[in-house]
Amino acid sequence: MLLETINGPSDLRRLDYDQLDALAAEMREFIVKAVSSANGHLGSNLGVVELTLALHRVFSSPRDYLLWDTGHQAYVHKLVTGRRDMFTTLRQEGGLSGYPSRAESVHDWVENSHASTALCYAHGIAAAVRRSANPDRHVVAIVGDGALTGGMAYEGLNNLGHSGSRVIVVLNDNGRSYAPTVSRLSESLSRLRLHPGVSSARRRIETAVRDLPRVGNLAYSSLQGFYSAVREVIEPPVFFETLGVRYVGPLDGHDIAGMEQAFRQAAAYDGPIVVHVLTQKGRGYGPAEEDDEKRLHDAGSFDPAVGPTASSRALKGYTLAFSEAMLELGEQRPDLVAITAAMPGPTGLLPFQERFPDRFFDVGIAEQTAVTSAAGMAMGGLKPVVAVYSTFLSRAFDQTNLDVGLHGLPVVFALDRAGITGDDGPSHHGILDMALCLAIPGMTIFAPSSAEELKVMLATAVGLSGPAVLRYPKTEARHVGADQVGSGLSARRLRRGDGSVCVLAVGKLLEAAEEATTLLSAEGVEATLWDVRLVRPLDPAMVADAGSHRFVVTVEDGVRNGGAGNYIADAIADLQASRQGPPVLNLGVPTSYIPQGKPDRILGRLGLDGPGLAASIFKALEHMDSPAEAGAAPAGSPIGGNGQDGSYGAPGMNGTAQSEIDISEPVAERRR
Repeated sequence: MLLETINGPSDLRRLDYDQLDALAAEMREFIVKAVSSANGHLGSNLGVVELTLALHRVFSSPRDYLLWDTGHQAYVHKLVTGRRDMFTTLRQEGGLSGYPSRAESVHDWVENSHASTALCYAHGIAAAVRRSANPDRHVVAIVGDGALTGGMAYEGLNNLGHSGSRVIVVLNDNGRSYAPTVSRLSESLSRLRLHPGVSSARRRIETAVRDLPRVGNLAYSSLQGFYSAVREVIEPPVFFETLGVRYVGPLDGHDIAGMEQAFRQAAAYDGPIVVHVLTQKGRGYGPAEEDDEKRLHDAGSFDPAVGPTASSRALKGYTLAFSEAMLELGEQRPDLVAITAAMPGPTGLLPFQERFPDRFFDVGIAEQTAVTSAAGMAMGGLKPVVAVYSTFLSRAFDQTNLDVGLHGLPVVFALDRAGITGDDGPSHHGILDMALCLAIPGMTIFAPSSAEELKVMLATAVGLSGPAVLRYPKTEARHVGADQVGSGLSARRLRRGDGSVCVLAVGKLLEAAEEATTLLSAEGVEATLWDVRLVRPLDPAMVADAGSHRFVVTVEDGVRNGGAGNYIADAIADLQASRQGPPVLNLGVPTSYIPQGKPDRILGRLGLDGPGLAASIFKALEHMDSPAEAGAAPAGSPIGGNGQDGSYGAPGMNGTAQSEIDISEPVAERRR
C-alpha cells in the first residue's frame, strides 16, 4: 500500500498524480477505520485529503508554517507527517490527540481546537518571519468557511490586509461548520458553488479579449471594470480585496494538480492572498455524504461497512434531557427562544428548531454574538436560552459579564459538556465556568445531579428575573425518582450524619460523594451529605447545617481555585463570623491543562471518584486529630485540596496539601 511508504511530506513529492489519487483513497479508508474504533472527527477530514496532499507537496513543513483552524481537519496532516502508527491510540489517554499538538510533532504549530483564530496567529507569525533571518518562509492558514462566521476571522483578515502580511489563506469551503454554515459570505460562496463554470469562462474570455488586434489591452481593462460590477452580485473577491487581501478561486478542492499550481502562484505573491477551494465534507464515504445534518462531522464507534446507526447518533444523557425540557417549555412559553453558536445538533436544539423555527437562532461560530443578541432579546421581553459547550462560554465572558450581568437580564445559559469531558483534551474540558460565573454579580448557578433535576432547574431558571447558568456534563445522565429531585432554589440533604463531617457535592460529583460517604460509614465515620443544587445563591439552611459540623468538605468537577468550594467556604466563614467555624476542605480540579482520557479515569486520577474522595477525607481527619498538627489550619477557612500546586497527577493531589496518599490502596488499609 502507498500509505505505508509515507513517513514524511517529502515522500509525497516522488508520486505521480495517479499514485496520489490512489493514496487519497487509501487515506480515506484508513481514517474511516481509525475513527470507527476510536471516535473522532470524520467528515471534515475526509473532505481535505487532496487539499492536504497538495499543501504538503508545495510547501515545506515545518520550515513553512501550516496553521489548521480548529484542528478538526488535521488527521490527513498527521498521516503525512509520520504519525500513521499512532492512530491506534487516537483520542486515548497518552495517545494521539484529535487536534494538532505541539508535543506530538514539529509540524504542529498551533494546538487550535477553538475556531476562527488561525488568521490572527498567521498575522503574528508573519510579522515575526518578516523580521527573522529567514524572511522567505511561508505562512499558510487553512480556514473553513464555518470559521469565517467568527469575529476573530474578520479581525484577522482586516489586519492581514492592513499590514500587507505575506500570508496565504486557504479557504476550505464545504458549506458547513458543524452544521450548514450560517453567514452572508457563505451564501455568496454557495452561489459560486452553483456556478462552477464562472472561473473557467472568465479565463476563456480574458484570453480571447487580450488577443484582439490593437484594442486587446484596452478591451481587457474595460472587462475588468465589468467584472468589478458583476462580482458584487455573484463573487466574494470584492469583499476580500476591499480589505486588501487578494482573492483567487474558486478551485476544485479535490484536484491536486490544480491546487498545486494555485498554491505555487500564491506563494510568489508578496502580500496576503486567499485561495478559495471547494471541497465536499465526508467525501468518499457514503454514510457521511448522506448525513444531511453534519456529514458525520464527528462520530462514535461504528461498523465501517455500514456507518454509524441512527441509535448511536441519537441524543442521550443530559443533552437529551435538556432537549426534551426545551420542547416542553417552548409549548408553555411563547416568549421562549433558543440561541446557539453553530451547534444546533450537539446542544440538542434541532427538535426545538423544527418545532419552533421562528424562535430559534444559529449565529454561527460567534459565541460573543450569541450572548449579546440574547441580551437584546431579553431587553425586548423575550426569554432567551443560550446553549453552548461550557468550554466555549469563556470566549464570551466579557459579553456575559457586561452585556447580560451588568444589566441584570434574564438570559439562561445552558452549558453542555461541563466538567471533565475526556477525549478532546485540554481545550474542551469545561472546568472554568463556575469560577467565571461566580465572578459575575447576580448570576444564579444551577448544577443538576440527574436528568430529572435538569428539567426542574431549567424551568426554574427560565422563570427568574435575572441571569442564570445551568451546567451539566457530557457523560451519561443519572436517572432518579421524583422523591430524589429538589425544587426551587433549595439544596437537598441526602443523609444526616453524626456531626463530624459534612460533605457538600456539586452536580455530577454527587454520585461519587454518595459512594465516599458509604465508604466512610463502613469505617465508622457517619457523614452528612448534601446535593448543593445551586452554587449561587447557596441555600442558607445547607450553609447553617454545614457550619454546625466539625469539618466540611466540598466536592466539584470545576477548578478548585475560585470555584464553588471557595465560594461555599466563604459563606460558612461569614455565617460563623461571631464564633470559630469548622475548617473546610475544597476538593476539585487543579489549575492545570489536563490531557485527554476517559472522564472517569481522569476524575479517578484527580481523586474525585468515590474512593479518592473518601481517602482525602480520611487523611484530613487524621491531620486534624494529630496532636502535632492540631490548630495548624485556621478554623472556618479552606485547609487545602487536591492539586493546589496546579499540577496534574502530582503526589498528594488526592488529599490535603500537607499529605501524600496512594489511592490504589484499599480504603480500610489506608484508614489503619
